[in-house]
Amino acid sequence: MEKLTHGVIFAAVMVIAIVGVDLVFFRHHTVPRFIVNVGIVLVCLGFYWRFFKR
Repeated sequence: MEKLTHGVIFAAVMVIAIVGVDLVFFRHHTVPRFIVNVGIVLVCLGFYWRFFKR
């Protein structure tokens, strides 16, 4: 149950980060927005695998 809670919280933080960056910096730029979103997801996955995966 604890692992599921960590995953849900981590996914929520990732979604909040993506939406926040989209709204603040890349509102009218489609391609850079997509590239940055993919980068944020990859960085979050790297942190997840490094610190939360056992």
